[in-house]
Amino acid sequence: MIRSIGSGSSGPLSWRGRLVVGVQSSATAGVLGESEQADLDAWWRAANYLSVGQIYLLDNPLLQRDLVPEDVKPRLLGHWGTTPGLNFLYAHLNRIIRNRDTDMIFMVGPGHGGPAAVASAYLDGTYSQVYPHITQDTDGLRKLFRQFSFPGGIPSHVAPETPGSIHEGGELGYVLAHAYGAVLDNPEMIAAAVIGDGEFETGPLASSWHANKLLDPVMDGAVLPILHLNGWKIANPTVPARIPREELLALLHGYGHEVFTVEGDDPALLHEQLAGTMDEVFERIRAIQEEARSTPGTPRRPWPMILFVTPKGWTGPAVVDGLPVEGTWRAHQVPLAETRSNPEHLVLLQEWLRSYRPDELFDEQGRPAARISALAPSGRRRMSANPHANGGLLRKPLQLTDFREHAVEVSDPGASVHEPTRLLGGYLRDVMADNPDNFRLVGPDETASNRLDAVYAVTNKVWQAEILPIDDHLAPSGRVMEILSEHVCQGLLEGYLLTGRHGLFSCYEAFVHIVDSMFNQHAKWLRTTRSLGWRKPIGSLNYLLTSHVWRQDHNGATHQDPGFVDLVVNKKAEVVRVYLPPDTNTLLSTAQHCLGSSDYVNVIVAGKQPVFDWLGADDAALHCARGLGIWEWASHRPEDPDVVMACAGDVPTLEALAAVSILRTEVPELRIRFVNVVDLMRLQDDHEHPHGLSDRDFDAIFTSDRPIIFAYHGYPWLIHRLTYRRNNHSGLHVRGYKEEGTTTTPFDMVMLNDIDRFHLVMDVIDQVPTLGSRAAVLRQHMVDQRARARRYTREHGDDLPEVKDWVWPESGRERQGSDDTGADFSPSSTV
Repeated sequence: MIRSIGSGSSGPLSWRGRLVVGVQSSATAGVLGESEQADLDAWWRAANYLSVGQIYLLDNPLLQRDLVPEDVKPRLLGHWGTTPGLNFLYAHLNRIIRNRDTDMIFMVGPGHGGPAAVASAYLDGTYSQVYPHITQDTDGLRKLFRQFSFPGGIPSHVAPETPGSIHEGGELGYVLAHAYGAVLDNPEMIAAAVIGDGEFETGPLASSWHANKLLDPVMDGAVLPILHLNGWKIANPTVPARIPREELLALLHGYGHEVFTVEGDDPALLHEQLAGTMDEVFERIRAIQEEARSTPGTPRRPWPMILFVTPKGWTGPAVVDGLPVEGTWRAHQVPLAETRSNPEHLVLLQEWLRSYRPDELFDEQGRPAARISALAPSGRRRMSANPHANGGLLRKPLQLTDFREHAVEVSDPGASVHEPTRLLGGYLRDVMADNPDNFRLVGPDETASNRLDAVYAVTNKVWQAEILPIDDHLAPSGRVMEILSEHVCQGLLEGYLLTGRHGLFSCYEAFVHIVDSMFNQHAKWLRTTRSLGWRKPIGSLNYLLTSHVWRQDHNGATHQDPGFVDLVVNKKAEVVRVYLPPDTNTLLSTAQHCLGSSDYVNVIVAGKQPVFDWLGADDAALHCARGLGIWEWASHRPEDPDVVMACAGDVPTLEALAAVSILRTEVPELRIRFVNVVDLMRLQDDHEHPHGLSDRDFDAIFTSDRPIIFAYHGYPWLIHRLTYRRNNHSGLHVRGYKEEGTTTTPFDMVMLNDIDRFHLVMDVIDQVPTLGSRAAVLRQHMVDQRARARRYTREHGDDLPEVKDWVWPESGRERQGSDDTGADFSPSSTV
């Protein structure tokens, strides 16, 4: 049975035939004239028709003849249930834009709402401008329908291919955070964020409601959350649809919103009520902004939101095969699944499509009717053509000072010690000052903990809730955003980047895993946009991972996990970059490079604890530009080494150098080449990654046949994955984190994972054939030193003084004489 469009017939859900408006709303009848309501309804019907056509049709796009099985796609993919509600909202938001000249973007949270976004972009003309072969005529309609969820076509969700989208609704939970990020530093923009009631159940969405406490009504735009309640997920009801309405409203009010409810299934009534409600809501938004902008210190007021309640699969088949569909979970995806093989289903599909009266919506050539085209806002005011939804059009490069202005002086390698991220904080302070409306720093309550608090000299942490005298750098306006939800931090920054700005996400290394899936989605977005010429490059997503595995000895095993890098390198090589700067100057150089880049995900892993300064500013710049290199001052001059000591990461670099200092003293005839890796992707083959080394260059640095002892920051098997094609892969021996960790001392932590200097010396002895039994005494001494160091930590709760006070023999700090192979230290003084 097909219910005709605009009827108020009853159905299986309790809301059908009812209209409930939130008590806050004063919307009254008569907002729309008869002609305007008819036009809005025509847009809605046209969008619904286009949406159903995308899901089902290969041919016969305007039903100029009866449907035959060959007109229908062999594989029916897509989601209908949420689509008619989205189309209804889009039509009314268009009305607001036209009447108020509003700068607005439309963000689709409910699952796979792709048909709706594509349909409206086609109706307003943007789709044909972006994709000229999808013309506004019968042939263009055929191509529009055919491409949807079809090989070589477009996905079923609101993907990068969809004009107007900055949010891909395939994975749920992120629409609010993205919306708030989009309006930061965009004082005139409004993001209409539609939240599905299934999405409402997700953890990221639950915490995202609090982002309104980080929104400055003076300097930022506004978000209009629209909770689209249609009652069902794929096979189950949704929580917000089944709890008492008073409970839901109380929850939303507690999140800081004034709730306007519009509910029903009669389009005529719903058009009138939604129009009046939206007028009132947008008046509220402007009143809040005008008051805050004209009267400093205005108390925070609740932002308006809309609770929009309609049946699942509204206007679709009411009953199929004797089972209710509209208003149930059966409408979620494809209500008629057997249209090619079941003649009854094919008839129902034809009746469904004709119920929208397509002959009124499209002319004889297949163009949208003039009354429909006239409803679209003009030019850049169209939500599908808004430049904020293609942020690269608006992106301005950051003004970046040369990192050398913040670099530390290095008289000799290891002659001084600094906290790398503290110096980075000074650099970021200048970035903030030089880019006052184009750069944000986000993090989960860790800016000061991660030693970046120098930024507070030029900005504050934005905070719209209560501020007490004891609070530190909290203010209604600020460029640092802290909330103890990695999901919200990532979402805010993504929304900010996708609308044309820049930023940095600082996070504890172990807990960045919380956003693994969000990273996946963003990396896939970037990968897809590379093939879309109309999508312009956006600022890179920059992660700073600190408080890392080797310096979480005080917090224990729960805080020890370097595996985010493993996830990152799984993504397409043209998108991801991973950097492990070993000291302060290399971190500064890396940060400048990453902040100036676009269309990448850059992961920087750097400690916040004091580390030795190995390279001066110029050497650091050269080393970072190379990505890896031989440190001549830590190597022997002979061109043909006996062993290569390699490392990546600050603590592995320290331990590898300490091992070299022991070997240079105890086995002076051993020829060692020391290689440090700062750009991890240099290890990959140049055919696999743009930064990869050619086999010739790799062999020149690491040799083709000598043992390579590699001390790595993370899980050791990643280095093997990156180098498995190399000629000398069999000679590569990697030490790294192997899930051994507890609350202990820093050196005991590296010993637990066998990456300590003593174990690295043992590895060299074991792998260099020429040493053999000649170094048996030294190897035994290294085993004893490990036991001694372990015993000392258990007795004193600290590391051996020789370990804590170790310096590079030639650093100039405690030089005790040297020969051509290095300092003449005894083993006891080189530990």
